[in-house]
Amino acid sequence: MTGNHGVLDGKVALITGGSRGIGFGIARKLGEMGARVSICARDASRLESAASELKRNGISALGVHADVTRAEDVMLLVQETESSLGPIEVVVNNAGTGYFGPAHEASEPNWDSVLDTNLKSVFLLTKAVAPRMIERRTGHIINIASLSARNAFAGGGIYCASKWGLLGFTQCVAEDLRAYGIRVSAICPGSVATEFGSPDSKKDPRKMLKPDDVAHVVAMLVTQAPQSFISEISIRPTQKP
Repeated sequence: MTGNHGVLDGKVALITGGSRGIGFGIARKLGEMGARVSICARDASRLESAASELKRNGISALGVHADVTRAEDVMLLVQETESSLGPIEVVVNNAGTGYFGPAHEASEPNWDSVLDTNLKSVFLLTKAVAPRMIERRTGHIINIASLSARNAFAGGGIYCASKWGLLGFTQCVAEDLRAYGIRVSAICPGSVATEFGSPDSKKDPRKMLKPDDVAHVVAMLVTQAPQSFISEISIRPTQKP
């Protein structure tokens, strides 16, 4: 536990891709801060296991099976979360996937999978939660981008396109919503030691970021002073992996 324990008491946080990796770390952190957390994922068994683990640690948790690339799933996710836990105060768009290889060798389904998961899903969930946040004149929307949103690399064409697009979307939505007291931020992590990533990566996982490092930044964003908002944070490992 940290000094932030209890500061989110009574508030509801929704984290996509919350059954493992970065998303699970964020859900656990926000739950430790007193939030009631809703996590979603496409893998139903993994989702159930993650929600059970959160509950065993004293966190009020709900697992909702959903494909966030589908508008109807997103609407049901929001409805189930709010009917079970209450109005959503914090949204963390974390669900993501990647394709790593020359863009000219990729298929159209490769493109659609990455762009739908990393970018379209954020549009759908933002659209679903924004009206209620506008009514209440409060809320946090936090999008997990990547240092790849700023840096090109060979084989990263499709993934970088999704994250560059996410960064632009985040900045514009922040301008759309800031007058209503809603803060929209992007976190751009470097390499994180999770199951995600290129299968032939030569990076040393001991030198990579951990999910808890990203969760720490989320905690900072949701506890910032009310008269300001942090629009973008880049986070790198101390040593290059």
